[in-house]
Amino acid sequence: MTVELYDTTLRDGAQMEGISLSVEDKLRIARRLDELGVHYIEGGFPSANPKDVEFFDRIRDVKLNAKLVAFGSTRRAGAEPAQDATLNVLVNAGTEFVTIVGKAHDLHVREVLATTYDENLAMIGDSVRFLKSQGKGVFFDAEHFFDGFVSDRDYALACLGAAVNNGADGVVLCDTNGGTITSALLETIAIVQKTFPNVGLGIHCHNDAEVAVANSLAAVQAGVRQVQACINGYGERCGNANLGSVIAGLKLKLDHDIVSDDQLSHLTEVSRFVSEVANLVPWPQMPYVGASAFAHKAGYHTDGVLKVESAYQHIDPSIVGNQRRLLVSELGGSRGLLDKVSELGVGATLTRDDARRLTEKVKEMEARGYQYEGADGSLELLVRRSLPGYQRPFNLDDFWVVERRRAREDGSETQEMQAEAMVKVRVFAQDGGDDRVIQTAADGNGPVNALDAAVRKALGEFYPAIFEIRLVDYKVRIIDSTAGTGASVRVLIDCSDGEYSWQTVGASTDIIEASWLALADAYQWWMLRHPVD
Repeated sequence: MTVELYDTTLRDGAQMEGISLSVEDKLRIARRLDELGVHYIEGGFPSANPKDVEFFDRIRDVKLNAKLVAFGSTRRAGAEPAQDATLNVLVNAGTEFVTIVGKAHDLHVREVLATTYDENLAMIGDSVRFLKSQGKGVFFDAEHFFDGFVSDRDYALACLGAAVNNGADGVVLCDTNGGTITSALLETIAIVQKTFPNVGLGIHCHNDAEVAVANSLAAVQAGVRQVQACINGYGERCGNANLGSVIAGLKLKLDHDIVSDDQLSHLTEVSRFVSEVANLVPWPQMPYVGASAFAHKAGYHTDGVLKVESAYQHIDPSIVGNQRRLLVSELGGSRGLLDKVSELGVGATLTRDDARRLTEKVKEMEARGYQYEGADGSLELLVRRSLPGYQRPFNLDDFWVVERRRAREDGSETQEMQAEAMVKVRVFAQDGGDDRVIQTAADGNGPVNALDAAVRKALGEFYPAIFEIRLVDYKVRIIDSTAGTGASVRVLIDCSDGEYSWQTVGASTDIIEASWLALADAYQWWMLRHPVD
């Protein structure tokens, strides 16, 4: 049986809270979905807004292997299909296939459409027949089908029949509210298949009960031939079935050759690309493609995967373009730390005893609020500082930070915050010469920014390229919130200089000190790769 992938990220996925895709965004995502091997790409409503109008106009010039699909609804109650605005827009959208959504739940017919049951059946049948007469391939999305089946089985099936009897190329059973459990879904599909034995069925699951992927895969096992889903599980409320997990599940668990091995190896890349375009932070725990999907923290886990990779991994992560990660924490063991140190390229001469001592040091630091899972730069420095002969590049001997709040000169009611930092930085000689002490000051947009600017000014005399470092991300985490404003905080910093990217961490009861400790590690990590001539 051939299974078809139908992506609805550009329509249903774009309806998720927090997503707003430009035309260019949608074009870029469509190209990547096409490269991934998706068979159908639903572009959205061709007339819903100016952006979608422009998208359907511009996508005509894009060469896709996938079939582009325009989405709309059945005709309005009481209207003639040939005069219905939505249907005519679908006809003129320039796509070979269209999908129309219609009600399959008696409650929605009565209360939402406010029409009769017979009129709803006519709306479905007339719309399919009209679109087929215009040469379109037509999929019918039976909205709220599973809930409608529970409410009035005969009427829900009659809605499918109205589409099938008028030439629909496929009918899609939609779990629109996302609350159907797998056993009930399969029982319903079996009855639909018995009622319509020769009709191609599709499945469209929402994730409100967190079974959208499981239901989609089970539906395929039951004989459904089309799966509608969204990349990263985007969609209304709790989202839709996750296309990435559906693809991996179909190919790796159910042996459907749904995409090529090469396309599957780009699954992680595509997932993160779409997250970036949508301006959403990727979910680390996302199955198959998340940064934590193959991350191992407990000591016996890391020891196990180092001996046998499949010990705690259900697949080889490289198959989906991901990678194994060993996390260093108080829960880990010395064996995992040794492997992580080797991965970082430092401490090649470390013995097991050295690793045990470092493991204890990690536990001590984590008890103080540090966390090295997402701070490889600080972890590397922790290792280097334990090695004989390590010389740190600089030290912040002393600093003052002054903030003041004063009225603005223009007389407005809002108050102006000003921050200034004064620092004394000691730069250690790397060639046996004399150390240098520099005192300087700088203003900033807040105390941390002022401190950062002052230290960079001091270090820039010896490391001019330090001004190329930019902070990509700056996160503050409260460690013990019950302590109120006296709580300890953890600061995580992501830095980049265009060539390298690295992460560092600092922790303290003082947010400025925690920030400085993370910044100091960030600069020292970079300086080790850019020694003074």
